[in-house]
Amino acid sequence: MPDDFPTYVDVDYEDGTDEDPEDYPQIQDKIEKAIEVTRQGLEQYENPAVMWTGGKDSTLVLYFVKEVADRYDLEVPPAIFIDHYQHFEAIHDFVDHWADEWDLEVIYARNEDIGRYVEENDLEPGDDIPVDELSEHNQHHVENILEYEEDTFPFLLDTYAGNHLLKTVALNDALEEYDIDGILSGVRWDEQEARADETFFSPRHDPDIYPPHDRVQPILQFDEAAVWEAFWNFVVPDTVEAFPDEGYVPQSADDLPNDLEPGDTPVSPKYWEGFRSLGSEISTEKTEDDPAWLQDLEGTTERAGRAQDKEDLMERLRDLGYM
Repeated sequence: MPDDFPTYVDVDYEDGTDEDPEDYPQIQDKIEKAIEVTRQGLEQYENPAVMWTGGKDSTLVLYFVKEVADRYDLEVPPAIFIDHYQHFEAIHDFVDHWADEWDLEVIYARNEDIGRYVEENDLEPGDDIPVDELSEHNQHHVENILEYEEDTFPFLLDTYAGNHLLKTVALNDALEEYDIDGILSGVRWDEQEARADETFFSPRHDPDIYPPHDRVQPILQFDEAAVWEAFWNFVVPDTVEAFPDEGYVPQSADDLPNDLEPGDTPVSPKYWEGFRSLGSEISTEKTEDDPAWLQDLEGTTERAGRAQDKEDLMERLRDLGYM
């Protein structure tokens, strides 16, 4: 990390203050803002990266990154995929496939200390891990950052200690290892209350909590429906050669034009199955049988299929560096 970060970055940290999706009423308004923020993210930071979960939001950000890089002759930065050991296998396959299709460099961020202990002891999700079996680095996070007082914690992603160790520590270690100064992420205002006050450029500069960096958030202004509108009218037509240029919204996995199959599209297979939000394999359920974009997006909660114990801790987790 250059010694003069963040002084060499010229961004408006107040951009987006007191705004919400209604301030960007049309899909073109949302896209224009996304392009503007993405371009600044690629131009202002010396070592940017893209947060990629394989989900719709981060894949949409990755689409904007690729399009902006191509339009303005900029480099496509690496993507960071947090492997928390509890993903759906289909998510791994999806990320590997589209990383190859799009010629992406992917940094797989893992808490390998915990991964080794889990493998050596043949643990299953929910099994307890003794804190004193962790590395000094992880023990510091448990005892001093989380102020966690138990002797063990469950190997489970959707808990306070588990989420921080498996995701946030893994991410922060990757940011430090690769000197990342700006990370483009798919956070949206409407997705959670804890994210409603985010700005397009969000500073994370406290070295006692995380490696100093900025969060660049190009799709804050999108709601769930707008994300899917962008996918079927822009992302998929621009990515899949046989897909109609004017866009098309499939009504099922069997309703794709020109003999295409779901795997031909950069849309996670879990969305075709009825999942609306992708978390861990252990604690995420599909909400309906219909594909995600055909469900009642306005009348039901997007993250209804996610474990709510972790959702209730979101504010504290974000203070510690969670996305």
